[in-house]
Amino acid sequence: MGPQAGRGDVVDAVDGLIVGHRLMAAGEFELALRAYYRAMAEQGTSVDALSAIGSANLRLGRVQQAEQVLRRALDLDQRFVPAHNNLGVALAEQNRWGEAQLHFRNAFAFDSGQSGEIRDNLRLASKRPQKQAMMPQRHISFR
Repeated sequence: MGPQAGRGDVVDAVDGLIVGHRLMAAGEFELALRAYYRAMAEQGTSVDALSAIGSANLRLGRVQQAEQVLRRALDLDQRFVPAHNNLGVALAEQNRWGEAQLHFRNAFAFDSGQSGEIRDNLRLASKRPQKQAMMPQRHISFR
């Protein structure tokens, strides 16, 4: 039996990843994080969900949590561009520029150089000594 008028069934049927992406775009990072966790609970662990959770943690300033979750995403799919890029950002924010550059390079290669933001992040990381304070721009992209 389908949803009845006036009931919350329609809201429950909305994909948590889609809701999370919309909340991220609106700057509601904590709510997006909850939506991503809900999606993962309902749909299982996926590279998309883990990458999105890592991105939300990054935007909330939880850099080490973001790093851990983004590494888990890459364990599932070593070619997932958003996870490489955002892991690069997390590492750069910890002044780990050498490792950040590696992940930006991977993101750039797997993206075939299509993203200007990833290219800029790679260029920035390539020019930065380990202790420089300037951070790459955060490019949160989703599939």
